[in-house]
Amino acid sequence: ALIIFSSRGKLYEFGSAGTSKTLERYTSQDPNAANRGEQNWYQELSKLKAKFESLQRAQRHLLGEDLGPLSVRELQQLEKQLETALSHARQRKTQLMLDQMEELRKKERHLGAINKQLKDQLEAEGATYRALQGSWCSDAIVTSSNAFPAQSLHPTAAMERGGEPMLHIGYQQFVPP
Repeated sequence: ALIIFSSRGKLYEFGSAGTSKTLERYTSQDPNAANRGEQNWYQELSKLKAKFESLQRAQRHLLGEDLGPLSVRELQQLEKQLETALSHARQRKTQLMLDQMEELRKKERHLGAINKQLKDQLEAEGATYRALQGSWCSDAIVTSSNAFPAQSLHPTAAMERGGEPMLHIGYQQFVPP
């Protein structure tokens, strides 16, 4: 059924079986129907209140509060619940720690591989550098034997022998090897 009141106060209505019959069906003044609905709601409310109070009491018991009215059997059940919960918490904590350890082992292996690559790369570059340095030194020794004193090429060697490093400034005749 559809009932419309216009802004000027006119009434418009439509109903598949007639508006009057529809209104009678849903607005019947059967006191038993109203009481039954009210009782159902009251019962549902009472059940929910009892459940809520039970859950609050159980929570207080699990927190170690309000234990006075409990019997020995109830205390044993509570203790068993707490031990089970503690066992589950420990298992979860152990699993998390094992997962973290495995993750750290993976990182360690990864960093070890990177470290090995860097070490190999450094050794390869060092060998190349030493080879170049060796070829420079051999060229310089041949050249220096013709043009410069030996200690001028190796200031650290001169210092180790107690001498002072020498600095040669000026034009020296270069004689190719």
